[in-house]
Amino acid sequence: MDLLRYRIRTFFKYKDLIKELVARDLRLKYRRSFLGYVWSILNPLLTMVVLSIVFSHLLGKKIENYPVYLLSGRMLYDFMKNSTNNAMRSVVVNAPLLRKVYVPKYIFTFSKVTSCMVDMVLSLVALIIVMIATGTEFHVTILLLPLVILQLYIFCCGLGFFLAQLNVFFRDIQYIYSVVLTAWMYCTPIIYKLDERFPRWFHIAVKGFNPMYYYISQSRDIIYYGNWPGPRIFWGGWLIAFLALAIGVWSFQRSKDKFVLYI
Repeated sequence: MDLLRYRIRTFFKYKDLIKELVARDLRLKYRRSFLGYVWSILNPLLTMVVLSIVFSHLLGKKIENYPVYLLSGRMLYDFMKNSTNNAMRSVVVNAPLLRKVYVPKYIFTFSKVTSCMVDMVLSLVALIIVMIATGTEFHVTILLLPLVILQLYIFCCGLGFFLAQLNVFFRDIQYIYSVVLTAWMYCTPIIYKLDERFPRWFHIAVKGFNPMYYYISQSRDIIYYGNWPGPRIFWGGWLIAFLALAIGVWSFQRSKDKFVLYI
């Protein structure tokens, strides 16, 4: 209990540094950009347009209101991909600072995931624009979206901590992870529906071993279908999030004292 209180006090002690790191990441991302933060809206919109043309028309996908279906899943996957990629490199990139002064190492990883979450929240404007343009009904269930984002944020923090400490010791993990992300995207029902066209074993694999299925399914339930998420999907999402966080924090804390020998 004393250790928990100490870590909470440490976190609040460095809260201003976290805010500055998050603000710095956002400034650097849009530095020298003509449209600036507007790209957070335009990027998902342009991606949605391209994918909608390809998969909704050229491939004959029979999914009603495909742009909203696509964007309600794609924005969550992009957040996971960007946040964990940035978190993975967070310790190595800040090695010069870590060698000079004492700063809790987890702050850099945490700030990367947080800055990506802020960027994703800005991209929600793109989803609202698409819903209005396509005449999609705004269901009251959309008020549950912050809970889904929070679940995914916790999951990404945990995965980010795990990847960050792993990347310190094995730098080629970032190349392996890029391949994993590609496979992960195609094994997640983002651009397609998980229906009878797929074999039973694929259904079992996706629903049982793909964390993103839980978060994207919740997002689609409350935005696209206007339903309350089922208890298995809802509570499963929380369980996976906190399990990932526990593993990530444990592995990060266990190896953090060795970082200085490798960065």
